Amino acid sequence: MTQSQYAQSGVNIDAGQKAVDLMKAAVRATYTPAVLSETGSFGGLFHAAALKNLSDPILVASTDGVGTKTKVAARLKRWDTVGQDLVNHCINDILVQGARPLFFMDYVASDTLIPEQIAAIVQGMAKACQAAGCALLGGETAEMPGVYVAGEVDIAGTIVGVVDRPQLIDGKTIETGDAILALPSTGLHTNGYSLARRVLADLDWEALHPELGVNLGEALLAVHRPYLRDAEALWAAGITLRGMAHITGGGIVDNLPRILPEGMGAQIDSNAWDVPPLFTLIQRLGQIEMAEMRRVFNMGLGMLFVIPTADVERARTVLPDLRQIGIILNAEGVIFMES
Repeated sequence: MTQSQYAQSGVNIDAGQKAVDLMKAAVRATYTPAVLSETGSFGGLFHAAALKNLSDPILVASTDGVGTKTKVAARLKRWDTVGQDLVNHCINDILVQGARPLFFMDYVASDTLIPEQIAAIVQGMAKACQAAGCALLGGETAEMPGVYVAGEVDIAGTIVGVVDRPQLIDGKTIETGDAILALPSTGLHTNGYSLARRVLADLDWEALHPELGVNLGEALLAVHRPYLRDAEALWAAGITLRGMAHITGGGIVDNLPRILPEGMGAQIDSNAWDVPPLFTLIQRLGQIEMAEMRRVFNMGLGMLFVIPTADVERARTVLPDLRQIGIILNAEGVIFMES
């Protein structure tokens, strides 16, 4: 089959190559001395010499996507943020076990490749990788007509990081009475978009919204916050992090118990932070019960830290936007205390 016939079948090889050419400089900017391969190699090469400095290195890996946030990007025709969302989400997922990122691998697919669109997504990934000192080592760009709906894009990625076993955070040292501190999210991050889009579908996403102070599109596309530098600041100050929970799908209700020892739970003070207006807007317009809101959305909190109570004031000095939102209980489940 000739290339022209292949193009008639819906696959444009030239478009794929143009996308690679457009993103190549951004990808190379993430390379550290540990990267031994070039963009376009069949496999990415990463030198493991850095692991020799660790007493007992453990590799930590995670794979994720950004869900239907891509449909928000499609509606707004803006693709420079969702790549950042993906990388930052994955960084946060391995961070909760104490891991720093080494490299990231991406997958971008659509029914029809638009080089500028794909390049914008990958350039966003490169921006987030560079900020975290993480190499964008390689990936796959796929054009699959008939598999993906016209105009839609799917993105996913895998991150690999490392933690020295003595610094591994597994929640086993969490004790009853420990404090739960939280850092704010920058919005919905990468969860709850199917519900948010349904509720907000008929609104003007490009007009300034009085409750939000920005237009709805900007609020929905706000980049998922990475918490690597925040955790590093706490470690540098000698703060003991007994547990961390990345608040993604399932909210605090489902994510915090994932790191707690058997038989332990948490009491959360629902008045300890102000829920951002985007969430209250969704709740009001959708007439959604609070219990469901707390399981679908992060409600304004992106990362939780479980630390000894003796470290609370010092931690808040290091990170002024930390809020103490609760304590660990000798009882299973998450209990929200209302005013």
